Amino acid sequence: MLLALVFASFFVNGCAAPAREPLKAKIDEKVYKIIDTKWQDDFGAKSNYRVSDAIPGPNDIQIEKGVGADGTLTLQQAVAIATAHNRQYQLERENLYSKALDLRLARHVFEPILFGTGAAGYVKDGADEAIEKQSSFGVGKLFSTGAVIGLNVTLSWIDVLTGNARGGLSRILTVAADVPLLRGSDPDIVLENLTQAERDTLYQIRLFNRFRKSFVVAVITQYYQVLQAYDAFRNAEANYKTLTGVYQHAEKLANAGRLPLFELEQARQDMLIAADDHLAAKKLYEQALDEFKLVLALPTELQFALDANELMALRDMPTPEFSETEAVEAALEHRLDFANAADAIQDAERKVIVALDNMRVGLDIVATTEQSNDNISNPITLAGTKDTAAVGLQLDLNLDKLAEENNYRLALLILQQQRRAYEQMMDTIILEVRRAYRDMAEAADRYKVQSEGLALAKQRFENTMSLLEYGRANTRDVLDAQRDLYRAQDTATEALVNYTIAMLNFYRDAEVLQVRPDGMWRIASASR
Repeated sequence: MLLALVFASFFVNGCAAPAREPLKAKIDEKVYKIIDTKWQDDFGAKSNYRVSDAIPGPNDIQIEKGVGADGTLTLQQAVAIATAHNRQYQLERENLYSKALDLRLARHVFEPILFGTGAAGYVKDGADEAIEKQSSFGVGKLFSTGAVIGLNVTLSWIDVLTGNARGGLSRILTVAADVPLLRGSDPDIVLENLTQAERDTLYQIRLFNRFRKSFVVAVITQYYQVLQAYDAFRNAEANYKTLTGVYQHAEKLANAGRLPLFELEQARQDMLIAADDHLAAKKLYEQALDEFKLVLALPTELQFALDANELMALRDMPTPEFSETEAVEAALEHRLDFANAADAIQDAERKVIVALDNMRVGLDIVATTEQSNDNISNPITLAGTKDTAAVGLQLDLNLDKLAEENNYRLALLILQQQRRAYEQMMDTIILEVRRAYRDMAEAADRYKVQSEGLALAKQRFENTMSLLEYGRANTRDVLDAQRDLYRAQDTATEALVNYTIAMLNFYRDAEVLQVRPDGMWRIASASR
């Protein structure tokens, strides 16, 4: 009866659903222990990688969806908000978490696995009526040698209600073992699924860190592009005000008879064009800002402005101190996606070995032992015990190997594909770095040219206005000078932003850009 009560208690308690939050916290603890042990220092800061409903880590960014009281969003705040709330970033966190969950399950296969079942029912046979209860408990263990050992205890209890049926407790203890001697006996083969799961988790950590770098560059890029749109809007506004002033000045000169009417009409026409440009620039800026809100996962109706000082600070950004050759070497040595491509070849090589093993003959030692106690009213009593044991060999000649042969040939093809993919990625990385280096060099030269052009355009406009005052220049000269200044302002800002973006892309492709815990970036040494 005591065992029956224990069984009933276990059965009832086991049916109760576990508490939600403690269970989630327990799973999170195990998953992040797996990730933390596989995270290498050169991947970057161990921060901002936990899923949104888990307890944040000590280095994780915790920031609300909003801006300061002054209504200005700095670059660092934007990156922090995007890192904490961007939907794609959240998905990448969850992909990493999911891969670690897969590894947790793959490891569990080689741990002692407990099981327990139970059943109860009413039985009527003529005048005999009884309640039958049965429970089964056990544990199984898979070893790296392929051996499987299991222990099972089955308890049956019959409680007679009426009639002459015999009640009581019976117990069966079974121990079984299956030990492969040929196919499936090599630990490397047996552990292959676990090995792949371990490596897949490492790959996902690398991919997540590679994503973080690309993500930060993308957020910073869009921040500067919105600032560029804002600068274009301000330039258009200033251009409209300037041309309005030119028109008013020309109107005074025309009224005094000192300016032909057609020049006044030219001034008015250019003023109207400037007004239209101002409206278009305003729309483009507001659209760019709304699209940036989507990246930050902020409400589109939220009103704020970006920090224009960030654009001014770009003029003081240091230039890279890497040669093209150094950048290519750094990328091939440190690119995380390239490391995954190299390791994928080893994975494919192991799959070939596994496919060969699957074509071997199967020979296993199979052993069982069973002890049973029948109709024992006192569970402590050993009367009625019956022991049986058996041992033997199980042979599988594996005569039909068609499927295994196909799998082996397919594994060889996949190996060749992985080698080509590795070579393809190497060439692609070299191309990316060389292109990024050339883009950066061109952007730097263009920014230098456009800066000189802007300075010249400002000087030309000022000189032309002075000449107009003395009657040595006409209105058309002033309008042309202002038009060129307006274009030079936009072009110079575009060149500055493009140079900054090209520099960030170069750092990213050369794998020298590191993401800091606050979400921003720093430059690592090419040699590390």
